[in-house]
Amino acid sequence: MSTSALDQIHLQIMWNRLLSVVEEQAQTLIRTAFSTSVREAGDLSAGVFDMQGRMLAQAVTGTPGHVNAMAASVGFFLEKFPPEKMEDGDIYITNDPWLGTGHLHDFTVVTPTFKDGKPVAMFASTSHVVDVGGIGFGPDGRQVYEEGIYIPIMHLAKRGVMNEALFDIVRANVREPLQVEGDLYSLAACNETGSKRLLEMMREFGLETLDEVGGHIVENSRKAMLEEISKLPRGTFRNSMRIDGYEKEVDLVCALTVSDDGIFVDFDGTSPVSLYGINVPITYTEAYASFGVRCVIGGQIPNNWGSLIPVKVTAPEGSILNAPHPCAVAARHVIGQMLPDVVLGCLEQAMNEGVPAEGTSSLWNPMLLGGHGVVDADYGNARPFAMNIFHTGGTGARVAKDGLSATAFPSGVRNTPVEINETIAPLVVWRKEYRADSGGAGRYRGGTGQVMEIEHLEGAPFAISAMFDRCKHAPRGRQGGAKGALGRVRTVNGLELRPKGRQTIPAGDRLILEMPGGGGVGDPFTRPVEAVAEDVLNGIVTVEGARAHYGVVVDAGGTVDAAATKALREGPRAA
Repeated sequence: MSTSALDQIHLQIMWNRLLSVVEEQAQTLIRTAFSTSVREAGDLSAGVFDMQGRMLAQAVTGTPGHVNAMAASVGFFLEKFPPEKMEDGDIYITNDPWLGTGHLHDFTVVTPTFKDGKPVAMFASTSHVVDVGGIGFGPDGRQVYEEGIYIPIMHLAKRGVMNEALFDIVRANVREPLQVEGDLYSLAACNETGSKRLLEMMREFGLETLDEVGGHIVENSRKAMLEEISKLPRGTFRNSMRIDGYEKEVDLVCALTVSDDGIFVDFDGTSPVSLYGINVPITYTEAYASFGVRCVIGGQIPNNWGSLIPVKVTAPEGSILNAPHPCAVAARHVIGQMLPDVVLGCLEQAMNEGVPAEGTSSLWNPMLLGGHGVVDADYGNARPFAMNIFHTGGTGARVAKDGLSATAFPSGVRNTPVEINETIAPLVVWRKEYRADSGGAGRYRGGTGQVMEIEHLEGAPFAISAMFDRCKHAPRGRQGGAKGALGRVRTVNGLELRPKGRQTIPAGDRLILEMPGGGGVGDPFTRPVEAVAEDVLNGIVTVEGARAHYGVVVDAGGTVDAAATKALREGPRAA
């Protein structure tokens, strides 16, 4: 490998160029996608790989669960289609949860890029589609066979000709064939964009292969990550977290070991597999556990094979974090997205500057459905629909900052706009607002959850496939900060709903989602009075909450009673 200063500059320029290539790849996917989960929420990933299956660059746009799991997934594609079997114009596809990104709703597409008749790279992309048939997106399946159509690694296109038989099978098995077919084409299109831009780059720089630039990326990233890890004290740090689960509570148990060779994360002691579809394949566990490490260690290092190598993740087979086939896995995000909080709890013990508090973490993204057979009532002549909406509660308070309100962490997806949802389904959202007092009190307040109120526009019943957590076990604060508020699922007419499973909203009633808030950091009575007053003025904290949790006497207009506040803060703590 070249070592001169000029050669190193050229390699860095090419690395930066690769990053721009994959970002354009991702933007093509967003612009051409049919599903709102991709187009509006950004539930996707895009990246470029060398012919050894090493991820060289990933788009910033995308989720850790997709990107990091896809980094392992491409190796499985190479086992089925090694370079010598690839042909120009080939495109490969799978939604195998154990060879892809964890459940059947995610399709991964891999496209080899050919230059002068030889494969020189592979572009891979993943997106979440609205439906794959079966019982629908939700946690109620008992085996993966019930959860939808299962596509092994195979050709989406061969020598430039699309696999029409595959499309016929997909269209016949899903509720929204136009959207799903469109999304498969968008995955192929974004990889094609990446291939074109890569070939332009290679011609511009006179490259025949990516071997040299790929080696530079991987090795520099690996060394940089190990250098960051070397700043931590050596040892094993432990943390556990109990969450709601489905049929029973789930314990996530973690031991994180820092050594000269990197960080080893082990989930031995974690609860066994569930009877329902909240189980997590190991690739998804690896993706979010490693992301938890990267949140506070080496965050400035681009995510690629080299920066991922120093973080090893294991979980016992048969545990809920290493669920074997044919366990049901459709709602694996409910458990998997909790893992960064667990890992950060270990790292808090190893770091002086602290880490964020626990947050809502897993998305509150219900599947809403209407039509014959999907509700426990007569649906009449109302328009059938199937829609997956993406929303979330608050994040935990950050280091020396408040938590983010109604923001998805760790997935990073966006809330889907109400206006978009209402154009594609006969639903109306009557209310979408911050949930006052839901953020855990602290020197730094937890992020605030939100409240949504949804009704069938045509007066018919509709179904919710609920996949929610933090309704029994609230996000915990750190360093004396309070817990965030628990989530709740109910209707306007007083019907209490379970946080997981398909249920019917009666005709004329309205669904209410009350999303959790994040935990706080630090003693709430040390929060600046003016910050509490501003929260009250903005409707984030109530007048009663300010007094009870922060010792601040303030009216709804934000005017503070300084004398009463001083007496309250210096006297016995409020109940």
